[in-house]
Amino acid sequence: MPRKLLSKGQTEAAISDAVTKFEKDYMGRGPLETRTFIIGDMVIVRLKGILTKAELKLSKSEHQARGRDLVKQVRIELIESNRHLLETMIRTITRRKVISLHTDLSTETGERIIVLVLDKPPVFA
Repeated sequence: MPRKLLSKGQTEAAISDAVTKFEKDYMGRGPLETRTFIIGDMVIVRLKGILTKAELKLSKSEHQARGRDLVKQVRIELIESNRHLLETMIRTITRRKVISLHTDLSTETGERIIVLVLDKPPVFA
């Protein structure tokens, strides 16, 4: 039996929950807050409070630029090595294929932005 279509708000909430679970399970720590916005064929996820105390300390150390780069490199490697899992979660929720994923994080604010581009806009109830 086909799964019932979700409203846009329900879809955004389901994506926020899935990304939060992904962060906890595969990145080692969940965000303090997650918000998702679907705009056309793009899914934009904003995560607040993702850095550990150790990462924050490293990014503000005496060698700030090197520490910041190390934190970003590790986080990029972690998301890339488990990217297929995140894309599968998004595909299950939106019923759309993820064609690209872009991400960056701020070591100043502890926020991460994830932008997923879908093959076409999702359909909502």
